[in-house]
Amino acid sequence: MSSNEKIFSVLLAPRISEKTARLQELSNQYVFEVSTVATKADVKAAIEKLFDVKVEAVNVVNVKGKSKNFRNRAGRRGDWRKAYVRLAEGQSIDVTAKA
Repeated sequence: MSSNEKIFSVLLAPRISEKTARLQELSNQYVFEVSTVATKADVKAAIEKLFDVKVEAVNVVNVKGKSKNFRNRAGRRGDWRKAYVRLAEGQSIDVTAKA
């Protein structure tokens, strides 16, 4: 697996919500959905290489899937993992840009 393939397999999508917008403004943090096997080092390397920014810290959280009913049949949403990435002072990422 080449390094570019590894970067794109680690980062799945940015998470955009009111909470993440507030984090961007107040503490220069961005939130990404990442692979369930990704480590903090993997996330840091992928963000720095893909967006050409300096990452100060990465916090990773495992999110448990919810139990839901689908047409009166019990089901469960999948577990996933998200990463909170804090950038160095004065740096930013445009996560709303279309590719």
